[in-house]
Amino acid sequence: MKARTLFYCTQCGNETPKWAGKCPACGAWNTIVEQPAAKSRGSQNSPGRSRSAGPARACQLSEIDRVEEIRFSTGLRELDRVLGGGAVKGSLVLVGGAPGIGKSTLLLQICSVLCTASKVLYVSGEESLGQLKLRAQRLQVTGESLYLLSETNMEDILETIYETGPDILMVDSIQTLYQSSLDSPPGSIGQVKGCTLTLMDLAKRQGITVFIIGHVNKDGAIAGPKVLEHMVDCVLYFEGDAHNSYRILRAAKNRFGATNEIGVFEMQNRGLSEVENPSKMLLEGRPEGASGTCVTCVMEGVRPVLAEIQALIAPSSASSPRRTSNGFDFNRAVMLMAVLEKRGGMRLSGCDAFMNIIGGLTLDEPAADLAAVLALASSYVDRPVPGDLVAIGEVGLTGELRAVNHLEQRLSEVHRLGFGKCVVPKRNSGKMPHYDGLDLIQVNNIGEAVRAVLGKA
Repeated sequence: MKARTLFYCTQCGNETPKWAGKCPACGAWNTIVEQPAAKSRGSQNSPGRSRSAGPARACQLSEIDRVEEIRFSTGLRELDRVLGGGAVKGSLVLVGGAPGIGKSTLLLQICSVLCTASKVLYVSGEESLGQLKLRAQRLQVTGESLYLLSETNMEDILETIYETGPDILMVDSIQTLYQSSLDSPPGSIGQVKGCTLTLMDLAKRQGITVFIIGHVNKDGAIAGPKVLEHMVDCVLYFEGDAHNSYRILRAAKNRFGATNEIGVFEMQNRGLSEVENPSKMLLEGRPEGASGTCVTCVMEGVRPVLAEIQALIAPSSASSPRRTSNGFDFNRAVMLMAVLEKRGGMRLSGCDAFMNIIGGLTLDEPAADLAAVLALASSYVDRPVPGDLVAIGEVGLTGELRAVNHLEQRLSEVHRLGFGKCVVPKRNSGKMPHYDGLDLIQVNNIGEAVRAVLGKA
Protein backbone atom coordinates (compact mmCIF):
# COMPACT_ATOMS: atom_id res chain seq x y z
CA MET A 1 0.00 0.00 0.00
CA LYS A 2 1.38 3.35 -0.98
CA ALA A 3 2.18 5.72 1.86
CA ARG A 4 -0.16 8.64 2.32
CA THR A 5 1.55 11.98 1.74
CA LEU A 6 1.33 14.66 4.39
CA PHE A 7 2.64 18.19 4.52
CA TYR A 8 4.36 19.82 7.50
CA CYS A 9 5.10 23.38 8.53
CA THR A 10 8.81 23.83 9.24
CA GLN A 11 8.00 26.73 11.58
CA CYS A 12 5.48 25.13 13.99
CA GLY A 13 5.31 21.46 12.87
CA ASN A 14 1.60 21.62 12.04
CA GLU A 15 0.37 18.80 9.76
CA THR A 16 -1.91 19.53 6.83
CA PRO A 17 -3.30 17.16 4.17
CA LYS A 18 -2.46 19.47 1.29
CA TRP A 19 0.11 22.04 0.37
CA ALA A 20 -0.54 25.73 1.03
CA GLY A 21 1.50 28.86 0.64
CA LYS A 22 0.61 30.00 4.17
CA CYS A 23 0.54 27.80 7.26
CA PRO A 24 -3.03 27.78 8.68
CA ALA A 25 -1.71 27.36 12.23
CA CYS A 26 1.08 29.92 12.67
CA GLY A 27 0.53 32.08 9.57
CA ALA A 28 4.08 31.74 8.26
CA TRP A 29 4.61 31.90 4.48
CA ASN A 30 6.49 29.34 2.35
CA THR A 31 7.10 26.95 5.27
CA ILE A 32 4.96 24.00 4.12
CA VAL A 33 7.07 21.03 2.97
CA GLU A 34 6.10 17.57 1.79
CA GLN A 35 6.79 14.70 4.17
CA PRO A 36 5.58 11.12 3.51
CA ALA A 37 3.73 9.77 6.52
CA ALA A 38 4.34 6.40 8.13
CA LYS A 39 3.19 3.42 6.07
CA SER A 40 1.03 2.03 8.83
CA ARG A 41 0.16 3.63 12.13
CA GLY A 42 -0.21 0.30 13.80
CA SER A 43 2.95 -1.28 12.39
CA GLN A 44 5.82 -2.46 14.55
CA ASN A 45 8.01 0.47 13.55
CA SER A 46 5.41 3.14 14.11
CA PRO A 47 6.76 5.98 16.26
CA GLY A 48 5.70 6.24 19.84
CA ARG A 49 4.89 2.56 20.41
CA SER A 50 7.46 0.25 21.94
CA ARG A 51 7.78 -3.38 20.88
CA SER A 52 6.37 -4.88 24.06
CA ALA A 53 3.70 -2.27 24.70
CA GLY A 54 0.08 -3.29 24.73
CA PRO A 55 -3.07 -1.23 24.31
CA ALA A 56 -3.49 1.50 26.88
CA ARG A 57 -6.32 1.28 29.42
CA ALA A 58 -8.09 4.21 31.03
CA CYS A 59 -8.01 4.28 34.83
CA GLN A 60 -9.97 6.19 37.41
CA LEU A 61 -8.06 8.77 39.39
CA SER A 62 -8.73 6.89 42.64
CA GLU A 63 -7.22 3.69 41.16
CA ILE A 64 -3.83 5.28 40.52
CA ASP A 65 -1.36 4.85 43.37
CA ARG A 66 0.58 7.93 44.38
CA VAL A 67 4.07 7.68 42.93
CA GLU A 68 6.79 9.89 44.35
CA GLU A 69 9.34 11.45 42.06
CA ILE A 70 12.53 9.42 42.07
CA ARG A 71 15.33 11.93 41.72
CA PHE A 72 19.00 11.17 41.46
CA SER A 73 22.06 13.36 41.27
CA THR A 74 23.90 13.80 37.99
CA GLY A 75 27.20 14.50 39.74
CA LEU A 76 27.16 18.21 38.84
CA ARG A 77 25.48 20.42 41.44
CA GLU A 78 24.92 23.21 38.91
CA LEU A 79 23.07 20.83 36.58
CA ASP A 80 21.06 19.40 39.47
CA ARG A 81 20.05 22.96 40.43
CA VAL A 82 18.71 23.70 36.93
CA LEU A 83 16.86 20.35 36.81
CA GLY A 84 15.11 21.17 40.07
CA GLY A 85 17.19 19.06 42.46
CA GLY A 86 18.39 16.31 40.15
CA ALA A 87 17.21 14.22 37.22
CA VAL A 88 13.86 12.41 37.48
CA LYS A 89 13.55 8.75 36.59
CA GLY A 90 11.60 8.24 33.36
CA SER A 91 11.96 11.86 32.24
CA LEU A 92 12.90 13.12 28.79
CA VAL A 93 15.38 16.02 28.84
CA LEU A 94 16.30 18.06 25.75
CA VAL A 95 19.61 19.94 25.78
CA GLY A 96 20.13 22.62 23.11
CA GLY A 97 22.88 25.07 22.32
CA ALA A 98 25.18 26.44 19.64
CA PRO A 99 27.78 24.16 18.01
CA GLY A 100 30.87 23.71 20.17
CA ILE A 101 29.26 25.17 23.28
CA GLY A 102 29.76 21.95 25.31
CA LYS A 103 26.53 19.92 25.04
CA SER A 104 28.23 16.61 24.25
CA THR A 105 30.91 17.32 26.84
CA LEU A 106 28.27 17.90 29.51
CA LEU A 107 26.41 14.65 28.85
CA LEU A 108 29.51 12.49 28.54
CA GLN A 109 30.99 14.07 31.66
CA ILE A 110 28.02 13.19 33.87
CA CYS A 111 28.20 9.59 32.63
CA SER A 112 31.27 9.08 34.82
CA VAL A 113 29.11 9.56 37.95
CA LEU A 114 25.87 8.05 36.67
CA CYS A 115 27.44 4.75 35.61
CA THR A 116 28.63 4.06 39.17
CA ALA A 117 25.04 3.27 40.25
CA SER A 118 23.19 2.81 36.93
CA LYS A 119 23.70 1.32 33.50
CA VAL A 120 24.20 4.09 30.94
CA LEU A 121 23.98 3.82 27.15
CA TYR A 122 25.51 6.70 25.15
CA VAL A 123 24.30 6.76 21.54
CA SER A 124 26.14 9.03 19.10
CA GLY A 125 25.17 9.62 15.52
CA GLU A 126 27.95 12.12 14.92
CA GLU A 127 31.08 10.37 16.27
CA SER A 128 32.60 6.95 15.86
CA LEU A 129 33.42 4.69 18.78
CA GLY A 130 37.09 5.62 18.48
CA GLN A 131 36.30 9.31 18.68
CA LEU A 132 34.07 8.74 21.70
CA LYS A 133 36.88 6.80 23.37
CA LEU A 134 39.35 9.64 22.81
CA ARG A 135 36.93 12.21 24.20
CA ALA A 136 36.15 10.02 27.20
CA GLN A 137 39.87 9.70 27.94
CA ARG A 138 40.33 13.49 27.73
CA LEU A 139 37.41 14.01 30.13
CA GLN A 140 38.66 11.17 32.36
CA VAL A 141 35.36 9.32 32.03
CA THR A 142 35.52 5.69 33.13
CA GLY A 143 33.06 3.03 34.26
CA GLU A 144 32.19 -0.60 33.61
CA SER A 145 28.48 0.23 33.27
CA LEU A 146 28.97 2.78 30.47
CA TYR A 147 28.10 1.47 27.01
CA LEU A 148 28.83 3.36 23.78
CA LEU A 149 26.99 2.98 20.48
CA SER A 150 27.59 4.73 17.16
CA GLU A 151 24.32 4.36 15.24
CA THR A 152 21.69 6.50 13.51
CA ASN A 153 18.98 3.93 12.67
CA MET A 154 16.22 4.14 15.27
CA GLU A 155 15.20 0.49 14.93
CA ASP A 156 18.77 -0.72 15.55
CA ILE A 157 19.06 1.61 18.54
CA LEU A 158 15.88 0.14 20.03
CA GLU A 159 17.23 -3.39 19.58
CA THR A 160 20.39 -2.40 21.46
CA ILE A 161 18.30 -0.86 24.22
CA TYR A 162 16.28 -4.08 24.59
CA GLU A 163 19.49 -6.11 24.75
CA THR A 164 21.47 -3.96 27.22
CA GLY A 165 18.55 -2.71 29.33
CA PRO A 166 20.04 0.68 30.33
CA ASP A 167 18.67 2.85 33.12
CA ILE A 168 19.84 6.08 31.44
CA LEU A 169 20.03 6.82 27.71
CA MET A 170 22.05 9.63 26.09
CA VAL A 171 21.32 10.55 22.45
CA ASP A 172 23.70 12.83 20.50
CA SER A 173 21.91 14.17 18.57
CA ILE A 174 18.21 13.84 17.71
CA GLN A 175 18.74 15.41 14.26
CA THR A 176 20.99 12.49 13.18
CA LEU A 177 18.47 9.70 13.92
CA TYR A 178 16.03 8.32 11.38
CA GLN A 179 13.29 5.71 11.14
CA SER A 180 13.26 3.46 8.09
CA SER A 181 9.46 3.56 8.02
CA LEU A 182 9.66 7.22 7.04
CA ASP A 183 10.98 8.16 3.61
CA SER A 184 12.21 11.61 4.66
CA PRO A 185 15.93 12.25 5.35
CA PRO A 186 17.41 12.52 8.87
CA GLY A 187 16.87 15.92 10.46
CA SER A 188 13.60 16.56 8.66
CA ILE A 189 10.46 17.53 10.53
CA GLY A 190 8.87 14.10 10.28
CA GLN A 191 11.99 12.23 11.37
CA VAL A 192 12.68 14.51 14.35
CA LYS A 193 9.08 14.24 15.56
CA GLY A 194 8.91 10.49 15.03
CA CYS A 195 12.21 9.73 16.79
CA THR A 196 11.38 12.02 19.71
CA LEU A 197 7.95 10.43 20.09
CA THR A 198 9.58 6.98 20.17
CA LEU A 199 12.05 8.07 22.85
CA MET A 200 9.27 9.68 24.87
CA ASP A 201 7.26 6.44 24.77
CA LEU A 202 10.39 4.53 25.79
CA ALA A 203 10.98 6.83 28.78
CA LYS A 204 7.41 6.75 30.06
CA ARG A 205 6.68 3.03 29.58
CA GLN A 206 10.00 1.57 30.70
CA GLY A 207 11.16 4.24 33.17
CA ILE A 208 14.38 5.05 31.29
CA THR A 209 15.77 8.53 31.84
CA VAL A 210 16.58 9.96 28.41
CA PHE A 211 18.84 12.92 27.62
CA ILE A 212 18.80 14.09 24.00
CA ILE A 213 20.85 16.82 22.33
CA GLY A 214 19.18 19.14 19.82
CA HIS A 215 20.83 21.40 17.29
CA VAL A 216 19.90 25.08 17.14
CA ASN A 217 19.10 27.25 14.13
CA LYS A 218 20.56 30.64 13.29
CA ASP A 219 18.07 32.34 15.61
CA GLY A 220 19.32 30.33 18.59
CA ALA A 221 16.16 28.21 18.96
CA ILE A 222 16.22 24.41 18.88
CA ALA A 223 15.99 23.26 15.27
CA GLY A 224 12.88 21.43 14.17
CA PRO A 225 9.23 22.01 15.02
CA LYS A 226 8.27 23.89 18.17
CA VAL A 227 6.17 20.88 19.13
CA LEU A 228 9.46 19.07 19.85
CA GLU A 229 9.85 21.19 22.97
CA HIS A 230 6.27 20.40 23.99
CA MET A 231 6.95 16.65 23.88
CA VAL A 232 9.82 16.59 26.37
CA ASP A 233 9.70 17.12 30.14
CA CYS A 234 12.60 19.54 30.39
CA VAL A 235 14.28 21.89 27.89
CA LEU A 236 17.76 23.14 28.77
CA TYR A 237 19.66 25.79 26.82
CA PHE A 238 23.44 26.00 26.97
CA GLU A 239 24.43 29.63 26.43
CA GLY A 240 27.75 31.37 26.07
CA ASP A 241 30.30 32.69 23.64
CA ALA A 242 32.57 30.18 21.94
CA HIS A 243 35.43 32.63 22.57
CA ASN A 244 34.56 32.87 26.28
CA SER A 245 35.28 30.05 28.70
CA TYR A 246 32.15 30.57 30.80
CA ARG A 247 28.86 28.82 30.00
CA ILE A 248 25.37 29.41 31.41
CA LEU A 249 22.80 26.60 31.54
CA ARG A 250 19.20 27.65 31.98
CA ALA A 251 15.86 25.81 31.81
CA ALA A 252 13.27 27.03 29.32
CA LYS A 253 10.79 24.36 30.45
CA ASN A 254 10.76 22.01 33.43
CA ARG A 255 7.81 19.88 34.48
CA PHE A 256 9.56 18.85 37.69
CA GLY A 257 11.01 22.15 38.89
CA ALA A 258 11.36 25.90 38.42
CA THR A 259 12.42 27.46 35.12
CA ASN A 260 14.23 30.48 36.54
CA GLU A 261 17.34 28.70 37.84
CA ILE A 262 20.71 28.92 36.11
CA GLY A 263 23.89 26.89 36.30
CA VAL A 264 27.30 28.39 35.55
CA PHE A 265 30.20 26.36 34.17
CA GLU A 266 33.70 27.08 32.95
CA MET A 267 35.09 25.20 29.95
CA GLN A 268 38.58 23.89 30.69
CA ASN A 269 40.96 21.46 29.01
CA ARG A 270 39.47 18.50 30.85
CA GLY A 271 35.83 19.41 30.49
CA LEU A 272 33.36 21.60 32.31
CA SER A 273 33.99 22.73 35.86
CA GLU A 274 31.31 24.20 38.11
CA VAL A 275 31.36 27.87 39.08
CA GLU A 276 29.92 27.96 42.58
CA ASN A 277 30.20 31.75 42.89
CA PRO A 278 28.91 33.27 39.63
CA SER A 279 28.83 36.78 41.12
CA LYS A 280 32.59 36.75 41.61
CA MET A 281 33.06 35.44 38.08
CA LEU A 282 30.84 38.12 36.52
CA LEU A 283 32.65 40.92 38.38
CA GLU A 284 36.19 39.88 37.50
CA GLY A 285 38.21 42.50 35.64
CA ARG A 286 36.05 45.50 36.60
CA PRO A 287 37.73 48.79 35.62
CA GLU A 288 38.65 51.09 38.48
CA GLY A 289 37.74 54.76 38.26
CA ALA A 290 35.94 54.41 34.89
CA SER A 291 32.60 56.07 34.24
CA GLY A 292 29.58 54.31 32.80
CA THR A 293 29.57 51.16 34.92
CA CYS A 294 27.43 50.09 37.89
CA VAL A 295 26.78 46.81 39.73
CA THR A 296 23.32 45.42 40.50
CA CYS A 297 21.94 42.27 42.14
CA VAL A 298 19.32 40.18 40.37
CA MET A 299 17.56 36.98 41.39
CA GLU A 300 18.10 33.91 39.23
CA GLY A 301 15.59 31.59 40.83
CA VAL A 302 16.48 31.54 44.53
CA ARG A 303 20.09 32.55 43.86
CA PRO A 304 21.13 36.22 44.07
CA VAL A 305 23.65 37.09 41.36
CA LEU A 306 25.66 40.31 41.07
CA ALA A 307 26.11 41.62 37.54
CA GLU A 308 27.86 44.61 36.01
CA ILE A 309 25.98 46.97 33.71
CA GLN A 310 28.05 49.13 31.38
CA ALA A 311 26.80 52.12 29.42
CA LEU A 312 28.40 54.49 26.94
CA ILE A 313 26.93 57.89 26.00
CA ALA A 314 28.62 59.73 23.14
CA PRO A 315 27.58 62.82 21.10
CA SER A 316 25.95 61.92 17.80
CA SER A 317 26.22 63.80 14.52
CA ALA A 318 23.38 61.81 12.92
CA SER A 319 19.78 62.98 12.90
CA SER A 320 18.72 59.68 14.50
CA PRO A 321 21.10 58.70 17.31
CA ARG A 322 22.01 55.05 17.58
CA ARG A 323 20.68 52.85 20.38
CA THR A 324 22.20 49.42 21.13
CA SER A 325 21.59 47.04 24.01
CA ASN A 326 23.31 43.71 24.63
CA GLY A 327 21.96 41.51 27.44
CA PHE A 328 19.43 44.17 28.55
CA ASP A 329 15.93 44.50 27.09
CA PHE A 330 16.16 47.09 24.32
CA ASN A 331 12.69 48.59 24.82
CA ARG A 332 13.26 48.94 28.55
CA ALA A 333 16.65 50.55 27.95
CA VAL A 334 15.05 53.14 25.63
CA MET A 335 12.35 53.78 28.24
CA LEU A 336 14.95 54.35 30.98
CA MET A 337 16.81 56.82 28.73
CA ALA A 338 13.57 58.75 28.19
CA VAL A 339 12.87 58.81 31.95
CA LEU A 340 16.43 59.97 32.66
CA GLU A 341 16.06 62.79 30.15
CA LYS A 342 12.60 63.87 31.32
CA ARG A 343 13.00 63.42 35.08
CA GLY A 344 16.77 63.67 35.42
CA GLY A 345 17.42 66.64 33.14
CA MET A 346 20.04 64.89 30.98
CA ARG A 347 19.68 65.45 27.25
CA LEU A 348 20.27 61.98 25.86
CA SER A 349 18.14 62.48 22.73
CA GLY A 350 21.13 63.87 20.83
CA CYS A 351 23.57 61.17 21.91
CA ASP A 352 24.40 57.65 20.84
CA ALA A 353 23.73 55.19 23.67
CA PHE A 354 25.16 51.69 24.14
CA MET A 355 24.44 49.24 26.96
CA ASN A 356 26.13 45.93 27.71
CA ILE A 357 25.87 43.26 30.41
CA ILE A 358 29.25 41.73 31.24
CA GLY A 359 29.67 37.94 31.21
CA GLY A 360 26.96 37.05 28.70
CA LEU A 361 24.19 37.32 31.31
CA THR A 362 20.71 38.44 30.25
CA LEU A 363 18.93 40.74 32.71
CA ASP A 364 15.14 40.79 32.43
CA GLU A 365 14.32 41.80 36.02
CA PRO A 366 13.04 45.33 36.82
CA ALA A 367 15.33 45.46 39.88
CA ALA A 368 18.23 46.22 37.50
CA ASP A 369 16.64 49.49 36.34
CA LEU A 370 18.36 51.73 38.88
CA ALA A 371 21.83 50.40 38.09
CA ALA A 372 21.18 50.95 34.38
CA VAL A 373 20.10 54.55 35.03
CA LEU A 374 23.17 55.24 37.16
CA ALA A 375 25.46 53.73 34.51
CA LEU A 376 23.87 55.95 31.84
CA ALA A 377 24.11 59.05 34.03
CA SER A 378 27.70 58.24 34.98
CA SER A 379 28.73 58.03 31.34
CA TYR A 380 26.81 61.21 30.47
CA VAL A 381 28.48 63.37 33.15
CA ASP A 382 31.74 61.35 32.90
CA ARG A 383 31.94 60.69 36.64
CA PRO A 384 32.60 57.18 37.94
CA VAL A 385 30.24 55.35 40.27
CA PRO A 386 32.09 54.29 43.47
CA GLY A 387 33.56 50.83 43.01
CA ASP A 388 32.07 49.53 46.29
CA LEU A 389 28.49 50.55 45.42
CA VAL A 390 25.57 48.40 44.28
CA ALA A 391 22.23 49.76 43.02
CA ILE A 392 18.94 47.86 43.34
CA GLY A 393 15.52 49.21 42.39
CA GLU A 394 12.76 49.41 39.79
CA VAL A 395 12.22 52.71 37.99
CA GLY A 396 8.77 53.98 37.03
CA LEU A 397 7.83 56.40 34.26
CA THR A 398 7.61 59.29 36.71
CA GLY A 399 11.14 58.59 37.89
CA GLU A 400 10.09 57.07 41.21
CA LEU A 401 11.78 54.01 42.65
CA ARG A 402 9.55 51.04 43.45
CA ALA A 403 10.12 48.37 46.05
CA VAL A 404 11.74 45.08 44.99
CA ASN A 405 11.25 41.58 46.37
CA HIS A 406 13.82 39.31 48.02
CA LEU A 407 15.75 42.36 49.24
CA GLU A 408 17.17 40.51 52.23
CA GLN A 409 18.77 37.82 50.04
CA ARG A 410 20.15 40.46 47.71
CA LEU A 411 21.72 42.52 50.47
CA SER A 412 23.17 39.39 52.06
CA GLU A 413 24.98 38.59 48.79
CA VAL A 414 26.13 42.22 48.44
CA HIS A 415 27.53 42.16 51.99
CA ARG A 416 29.17 38.76 51.52
CA LEU A 417 31.15 39.98 48.50
CA GLY A 418 32.51 42.98 50.42
CA PHE A 419 30.58 45.93 48.97
CA GLY A 420 30.22 48.87 51.33
CA LYS A 421 27.31 50.85 49.85
CA CYS A 422 23.96 49.93 48.35
CA VAL A 423 21.36 52.26 46.85
CA VAL A 424 17.84 50.94 47.52
CA PRO A 425 14.30 52.34 47.22
CA LYS A 426 13.02 54.08 50.33
CA ARG A 427 9.74 52.18 49.96
CA ASN A 428 11.57 49.07 51.16
CA SER A 429 12.52 50.76 54.45
CA GLY A 430 9.84 48.94 56.46
CA LYS A 431 11.50 45.55 55.88
CA MET A 432 15.09 46.71 55.49
CA PRO A 433 17.71 44.37 57.00
CA HIS A 434 20.93 45.80 58.41
CA TYR A 435 24.44 44.47 57.95
CA ASP A 436 27.62 45.67 59.63
CA GLY A 437 29.86 47.51 57.17
CA LEU A 438 27.09 47.96 54.55
CA ASP A 439 25.76 51.52 54.20
CA LEU A 440 22.23 51.63 52.79
CA ILE A 441 21.43 54.75 50.75
CA GLN A 442 17.63 55.11 50.62
CA VAL A 443 16.22 57.28 47.82
CA ASN A 444 12.75 58.06 46.46
CA ASN A 445 13.49 58.78 42.79
CA ILE A 446 16.25 58.74 40.20
CA GLY A 447 17.08 62.41 40.87
CA GLU A 448 17.97 61.66 44.47
CA ALA A 449 19.87 58.55 43.41
CA VAL A 450 21.99 60.44 40.84
CA ARG A 451 22.80 63.24 43.31
CA ALA A 452 23.65 60.77 46.08
CA VAL A 453 26.00 58.75 43.88
CA LEU A 454 27.42 61.25 41.39
CA GLY A 455 26.84 64.59 43.08
CA LYS A 456 25.21 67.58 41.44
CA ALA A 457 25.41 67.62 37.64
